[in-house]
Amino acid sequence: MKLLVTGGAGFIGSAVVRLAVAQGHSVVNLDALTYAACLENVASVADSPLYAFEQADICDRDAMDRIFAAHQPDAVMHLAAESHVDRSIDGPGAFIQTNVTGTYTLLEAARSYWQGAGKPEGFRFHHISTDEVFGSLGKTGQFTEDTPYDPRSPYSASKAASDHLVRAWGETYGLPIIMTNCSNNYGPFHFPEKLVPVVILKALAGEPIPVYGDGANVRDWLFVEDHADALLTVLTKGELGRSYNIGGENEVSNLDLVKMICALLDDRHPSAAPHADLITFVADRPGHDQRYAIDPTRIRAELNWQPSVTVEEGLARTVDWYLENEDWWRALQNRQGVGERLGTA
Repeated sequence: MKLLVTGGAGFIGSAVVRLAVAQGHSVVNLDALTYAACLENVASVADSPLYAFEQADICDRDAMDRIFAAHQPDAVMHLAAESHVDRSIDGPGAFIQTNVTGTYTLLEAARSYWQGAGKPEGFRFHHISTDEVFGSLGKTGQFTEDTPYDPRSPYSASKAASDHLVRAWGETYGLPIIMTNCSNNYGPFHFPEKLVPVVILKALAGEPIPVYGDGANVRDWLFVEDHADALLTVLTKGELGRSYNIGGENEVSNLDLVKMICALLDDRHPSAAPHADLITFVADRPGHDQRYAIDPTRIRAELNWQPSVTVEEGLARTVDWYLENEDWWRALQNRQGVGERLGTA
């Protein structure tokens, strides 16, 4: 199968690209190479005859038409998105442009290609989204695929809009779509502005580790390589028109997660222990959702998929990866906004 993967130089997209090539799929990596993208993420497959790269913006319709015509993919895996909630608070316009207008443009290009090719039965448009579109949970309950949408940030609102567009193109035009909504990802190649890499790199530098509010916000943590496996499972086995929630089945509060990382670093980097002494509580993010949790019943029952990595194992693998790949993360620390507190408006 030939896959067109948008955002394939990003964190989750690159994990999909690496796994897809390993599984024998041909992959066209389409990425605009904005601030969070890094071609080093796919260096391990860059020389494969199964891999091709196209630098383009999904908002550029002419470029999208050219790429579809040149590569004639069997499926689209749409991961390209602005994704950092804090940045969406400071600058929502980029999120509307990429996540909403970009998804619309890509859908139209895909529809034109699919119709022009005679509507091939095997074509798929797989839209990858987030559980944040469902809003915030209390102490109990889980998100299902039927949970009403209730986004609370510019980021989640823009992703909710993109979800609605994809569903509409499926219903109105018959475009063969599949959708997934995932919980919080972490793992190797995670851009150093998100919580897990921030904690690791602040701790290694001996700097204060910022924890928003009281750290009681709860997330379901999904190892990125598990997520990539789930996405390819949904693409190849999922039912058209259906959505699947993908969770890690690892609910942990932000504060407990930070303490877990600090304990791992105490063991691996003991000269600066105890790293938990660096934990510093800072003003909370505006509109910070209290809890996310995924009900994985559908993907487990219908596609026989479940996560293979516990949060303890995944964090250990992630910490080890950052310790072994200093050249990778140091090269990214000078990019705009990295290391700064964003989203305080």
